[in-house]
Amino acid sequence: MTGKLTKADVREIFAILDGSDFDELHIETEELKLTVRRNGASSQAPAAADPLASSTPASRAAAEAVKIETPKPVNLASSNLVNVPAPMLGIFHSAPKPGADPFVKPGTKIAPDTVVGIIEVMKLMNPVTAGLSGVVVETVVPDGTMVEFGETILRLRSE
Repeated sequence: MTGKLTKADVREIFAILDGSDFDELHIETEELKLTVRRNGASSQAPAAADPLASSTPASRAAAEAVKIETPKPVNLASSNLVNVPAPMLGIFHSAPKPGADPFVKPGTKIAPDTVVGIIEVMKLMNPVTAGLSGVVVETVVPDGTMVEFGETILRLRSE
């Protein structure tokens, strides 16, 4: 992402925020720092209180990497079915390109590193892996749907 935003980029940022339950979205690159708030939501902590603000870019990146938690697959109590959560907010794509076969479908046997979909954020395509072995039972989220962090995208029968 460059420091300049197009009108399409701004529309997409607003669509991501509108399609979520969040009141605030932060985007930061080397050239750009952007905060978008819904309905006049206020930040919960003042910017000066941010301990990362005075750190170097390398230590800031390391500290931010520590704070990010990827949601873990969740076992459903009544069976050996497991919910596979979305690792980030964005648009879920079940296939590598429009019109192509999906990465996985019910009955597909997968390994922990099997790509099960893509989540698009600001025109960047982020592969989503299952995180465990099993057989796909159901794709919960339709192709092209906005998903939130932790939202179930697939159900697997774990092995």
